[in-house]
Amino acid sequence: MNTIDQIRPNDDIDTDIRLDLYRRQVEIRDFEQRAYDLFLQNLVKGTSHLSLGQEAIAAGFAVAMQPGDKSFCTYRGHAHTLARGVPMEAVLGELMQRDNGLMRGKGGSMHLTSVEHGVMGSYAIIGAHLCIANGSAWRAQYLGDPDVSVCFFGDGTTNIGAFHEALNLAAVWKLPVVFVCENNLYMEYTPIGDVIPVEHPAADRASAYNLESIVVDGNDADAVYREALVAFDKARAGHGPTLIECKTYRHSGHSRADPAKYRPEGELDKWKERDPIFVYRSRLQEFGIGDDAIAAIDQASKDKVEAATERCKASAPPPAEILTTDVYADGGWAWRN
Repeated sequence: MNTIDQIRPNDDIDTDIRLDLYRRQVEIRDFEQRAYDLFLQNLVKGTSHLSLGQEAIAAGFAVAMQPGDKSFCTYRGHAHTLARGVPMEAVLGELMQRDNGLMRGKGGSMHLTSVEHGVMGSYAIIGAHLCIANGSAWRAQYLGDPDVSVCFFGDGTTNIGAFHEALNLAAVWKLPVVFVCENNLYMEYTPIGDVIPVEHPAADRASAYNLESIVVDGNDADAVYREALVAFDKARAGHGPTLIECKTYRHSGHSRADPAKYRPEGELDKWKERDPIFVYRSRLQEFGIGDDAIAAIDQASKDKVEAATERCKASAPPPAEILTTDVYADGGWAWRN
């Protein structure tokens, strides 16, 4: 329980919600650090894109979502998939190309999907999923369904045509969709500031679509959670889309193959002072959450990662006979004209 008697300006979030926000951030961090270790052991094949340092965005939106809401992610989708409740074993098994993976090892790191949990896919084509999220939102609007579609994308996507087309259509049709720009300051290797004429790549373009310019601290899960609640309420009330820019920073390179040597000296260290895990741990302490409760969440997360790792190591690769299944919606592979 919260033992702080004095009401603080930041005391609008229930203790249980705060503990949930912290738990999800820690589990994402521990999972991705383990995924990196397994990559170095050659147990995770190919490349993958980590969200180390960006955990507060996934946690804040996931906690604010209702069952049935839809998430659309980029190739940097591990965090959002885990935050929506997909079991660690299923995600890690997919990264390790094991039969116990989310798609039995056939999708890999960049194509995580779990309709059951509202995770409607990770998309490796920059900007493609914004239009798909609009389609999902249009379906909800047409059928009168209460769900909201949430589309996460990076700062580089704001220079893609689909970004502007999707925003325009969503605004004109007042679709129940929330667009979330995870601005970590870099595209692949290029600073976003080098290729845009405005300071905020998403928020400063919102007015062109009659949307509010919203910039939020993407390293503060409370701030993200509050902004998400407002956007979801707006969408469910039929008042159309919201565009939110979350300022954050990735601790690692763009992908496993990127040592990120293009970053100015000292920039990473400065951002690590605002590490979302450390920020939120201090927040819990500020509001009277005891160290024992925090340590219990930390330990439970590590235990889950260890258990998932051992089960995935013991799992077999997918059998050859499923290679040509699930190519088309009917589950088969045969071309139909």
